[in-house]
Amino acid sequence: MQPQLGLHPKMLRALAISIWLIMQPGHETMTSIDYVQGTDSLKVTCRMNFNDFLKDLQTIDDDRNLNKIFSKQPFPADLINQYFNSKVFIHINKKLLIGKLLTVNLTDSEIILNLFYRTDRKPKSITIRNMILTGWYSDQTNLTIIRINNFEKGITLTPELNEETFIVR
Repeated sequence: MQPQLGLHPKMLRALAISIWLIMQPGHETMTSIDYVQGTDSLKVTCRMNFNDFLKDLQTIDDDRNLNKIFSKQPFPADLINQYFNSKVFIHINKKLLIGKLLTVNLTDSEIILNLFYRTDRKPKSITIRNMILTGWYSDQTNLTIIRINNFEKGITLTPELNEETFIVR
């Protein structure tokens, strides 16, 4: 009898993607979009290299010293909301959603943004467009995991293919 690892397939998939991200050279982000069951909301988490984040943030705000601003916490929520909503477009049932920053975590060289979105209680379709860093790097990869009810899909968005739509009934 072999011992069981006790890892759920979804946990194993997330672990594999995380390890892959760490091992890959180049420019990658990881975004998860999770429908909060029984509510009208999505929780979105985005991980990326902090220096790449500052570089991309300058596309919407090049007048301030961003290194100085982000050296102190709390992070400016209005600036992060503006950035994320101008780079990541989430449509549920063809309606554009607007995200609101919940938390920011900064570790060594990575920033993790957690956002909240109000949506329909019965999502039928989702369209994701992710433009993070696509104007800077031709090898940019924006990995995205979508989990809505029984629908789960991992996708890779790039500068050439930056949008996908799914039926999630």
